[in-house]
Amino acid sequence: MRIVVQRVSEASVTVEGKITGKIGEGFLLLVGICDEDSEETVKKMADKVTGLRIFTDSQDKMNLSLQQVDGSVLSISQFTLFADCHKGNRPSFSKAGSPEHAERLYKVFNETVRQKGYKVEEGIFGADMKVRLLNDGPVTIILDSKEMWGI
Repeated sequence: MRIVVQRVSEASVTVEGKITGKIGEGFLLLVGICDEDSEETVKKMADKVTGLRIFTDSQDKMNLSLQQVDGSVLSISQFTLFADCHKGNRPSFSKAGSPEHAERLYKVFNETVRQKGYKVEEGIFGADMKVRLLNDGPVTIILDSKEMWGI
């Protein structure tokens, strides 16, 4: 599982001209799932994301969590995080999870974050989405479950 975490002042996602999710301060998450991922992987990643302390405190140090700033989450499914560009110039997406598996785990991930008490807005899985954000910092963190735990 791969997640790109962007600290934002605001973010929104639009599908077919309609806003499907919108937040103020918080995290824009691009969430990629592969077939090897499980509910255990998803729950560990939800813990890691919600525990990140990447908001600035009064001394301008990254020290505050999403909870401490009363932040929200905009979660966007992103199969292209598993693009393989080793051969040629056209990426292969064969390492991305099957749509059925990925959608199920994407929903589990979002629900796990909600159960921790956070407001979670979403894009629409598999849709052509237009994402707008005001990246704060900019701060962008890449999380990969294989690199962190080998799962």
